[in-house]
Amino acid sequence: MNRNVILFLLCTALLFACFGCNLPRNQRFERIYYDVFDTVTKLSGYAESESAFGEQADKVYAQLHAYHVLFDIYHDAPSGTNLKAINDAAGGDPIAVDPQIIDLLLFAKEVDEQTNHRVNVTLGAVTKLWHDAREAALADPEHAVLPDAQLLREAARHTGFDKLELDESAGTVRLTDPLARLDVGAIAKGYVAQKVSEQLPDGYLLSLGGNVVAKGTKPGGSAWTIGIQNPDEPSALLHTIRAENLAIVTSGDYQRVFTINGISYHHIIDPDTLTPAMRWRAVTVLCEDSAVADMLSTALFLMDYETGSSLAKRYGADALWIAPGGTEYRTDGFGAYQKN
Repeated sequence: MNRNVILFLLCTALLFACFGCNLPRNQRFERIYYDVFDTVTKLSGYAESESAFGEQADKVYAQLHAYHVLFDIYHDAPSGTNLKAINDAAGGDPIAVDPQIIDLLLFAKEVDEQTNHRVNVTLGAVTKLWHDAREAALADPEHAVLPDAQLLREAARHTGFDKLELDESAGTVRLTDPLARLDVGAIAKGYVAQKVSEQLPDGYLLSLGGNVVAKGTKPGGSAWTIGIQNPDEPSALLHTIRAENLAIVTSGDYQRVFTINGISYHHIIDPDTLTPAMRWRAVTVLCEDSAVADMLSTALFLMDYETGSSLAKRYGADALWIAPGGTEYRTDGFGAYQKN
């Protein structure tokens, strides 16, 4: 090969090498929010620049905040109506609401039917007593008390979807019982994470208070790695999961806890006993749809293994149950997601 040809090839190679140096490269960025759904929200993703990621993150935050206001049962909406407005108007006339509220409540009605009323957003009159007890206990541990059993039984009389009227055509909602209340805590974060993730490009990971959605893969095709906490030591991991276009949601008895006389009480209330469920320490669900994964994690936490595994199969989901004492149960397909 003559000298001129060699020089031409070398120059060409250097030119392409330098051109490659200037090509945009995907980098990983993160944003953390503390003011939506009373939890920590983390968005991770790969983008060509920090400004490109920031633009996407701003869109995500705007969506999260809008849903946070709509589904809030404790604070008035700055404008329009939200779930608190529905609760406040219980026993009165129907009120016009945002279509997303109608959509969420229609999903909630389906969930109630499919779980045999285990996941019931009309249980708000009961969960409010537990919420108030928890808030009081955290504020003044020395004087903490459990909700009165008689008050819980009375509150349970004001639950059930027969007390909720949804008019899709008119876009209105009405609680017919003045003492009925909605509480969408068992499904809202999963529903919102699903809706928000549907607008995300591949290469993003959203964690909304532990409701995790992995959108696509990382650049290069590698899956995201998600850890499953140890209920006895939440800072430690029991398993790691390979996630690609997957939602991962855990319900556990170590979340939102208060203690009285050395006994811990968590926030997942069994509609039969009207007290925190004691069957499992934690249940993790893997599913393509975050809304389904969220409701299943609660439903399976309230069911025996046979009933829960049958329900998970019906939705095409896989799950891991941790029993008191640490014994693990899992669906047949769960192991395929585990990282070696």
